[in-house]
Amino acid sequence: MSIQWFPGHMNAARRQAAESMEKVDLVIEVLDARVPQASSNPMIESLRRARQRPCLKILNKSDLADPAATRAWLQHYGAQPQVTAVALSCRKPADVAKVPALCLALAPHRGTALKPLRLMIMGIPNVGKSTLMNALLKKRVAKVGDEPAVTKTQQRLFLGNNIVLIDTPGLMWPKIEHPTDGLMLAASHAIGVNAIIEEEVAAFLGELLLQRYPALLAARYGLQPEGMDGIGVVEAIATRRGFRLRGGDADVEKAAHTLLQDYRSGALGRISLETPSSRVALLASYVPPPSLADPQPQEDIDDE
Repeated sequence: MSIQWFPGHMNAARRQAAESMEKVDLVIEVLDARVPQASSNPMIESLRRARQRPCLKILNKSDLADPAATRAWLQHYGAQPQVTAVALSCRKPADVAKVPALCLALAPHRGTALKPLRLMIMGIPNVGKSTLMNALLKKRVAKVGDEPAVTKTQQRLFLGNNIVLIDTPGLMWPKIEHPTDGLMLAASHAIGVNAIIEEEVAAFLGELLLQRYPALLAARYGLQPEGMDGIGVVEAIATRRGFRLRGGDADVEKAAHTLLQDYRSGALGRISLETPSSRVALLASYVPPPSLADPQPQEDIDDE
């Protein structure tokens, strides 16, 4: 299953972001700590590098992620030039209070009355950008929702302490190259429900959990993970929870929704769907699909 999601307003948002990048000193990229690289928009990385802007990568929702995986990601990003990475929860004021000082450290020549520090907050939909904005400003200035793509226009706001914030809409990119990235993003609720089939996403999630967190599945649903596959996990949840359709068939749609909600809310436990090492393995094994523009092999013709 290959998931693609690029709502129309994102084209305009991408153009605005490219124009604004020239006028900012620092990019704050908000990532989902459970899927940091899958939730990193390559367009954002390309824009900031073209303008040579430093970046504070915030691994948000770290309270839902596997701590060991998060430590590995912080080390991975911390080794990159002009990048500082921090794991936090944008819902915790004490965590958010660390952000201004981290930004000033990345741009020490700014942050005065004559030269205020200009920050641009970027990220894909539903990773917590608006929550971060509201927490930094200590008031509700950005709309927060549980559906992706709530923010659709840029906002320019003054934080105080000579810091200016530019909030941008959630930006996806036109083509998700790796199918597993699309599935991880869908499982983590970064893609609109109209672009996914929940049963297929839940089966993918179930398969990944069987490989990495079978004990959490067993504890939450009373399953015996041995010998199961992802579809079997969804069916077993329907059986264990008594989800039935009229006629007695298992309600796998409700079971799929339950599994996804339990993962997203943290009820299932602290889970990361990728690590730096799993990312390396993904890239090493990936074979891009053939392009229509590629030359097609011709059958050998015997010359007589």
